[in-house]
Amino acid sequence: MDEIETGLKRQHGFVDFLYWNMVVALPIVTACIGIFKDSFPWMVFYLIICIFLVAVIYRFYCTHCPHYVEGGKTTKCMFFWGMPKFFDARPGPLNLFEKTVSFAAPVVLVLIPLYWLILQPGLLAIYVLSVAVLVTTIRRNECSRCIYFHCPANCVPEDIKVQEQFYGGANVP
Repeated sequence: MDEIETGLKRQHGFVDFLYWNMVVALPIVTACIGIFKDSFPWMVFYLIICIFLVAVIYRFYCTHCPHYVEGGKTTKCMFFWGMPKFFDARPGPLNLFEKTVSFAAPVVLVLIPLYWLILQPGLLAIYVLSVAVLVTTIRRNECSRCIYFHCPANCVPEDIKVQEQFYGGANVP
């Protein structure tokens, strides 16, 4: 059974990685511009926090994903291409703590620059719109065909999940 039959995204290509990182770059660059206009040290601090929180997401969320679990020493997913697998793979559902961390980290990333962006309405508008485009585009183009059925954001139709599990898909519990 392939992607054409079920519509599921079984693997990402390098082009997916480039696309998604460009989509993510827009709100981050907008935030950096807004923060930099007020304080260079705070912008550096924001970037350090971004790196730290992305590493937290990588540890608590990504290690469960089938794209991480599959063979190889590096990841090949839409956000991390060629990144070494620093942590042991942990297939299966996230526990409550992991779900909380995986939800809270992106929320914190989005909220941090608001203090500076509120002072600059044009940048705030670009930031809010770019975050909205990022979230809705991921939800529409990835969550609806994701092979990680245990993800809290997964919105693959139940009939496809059942079909995948019956025929031995990549994400059978």
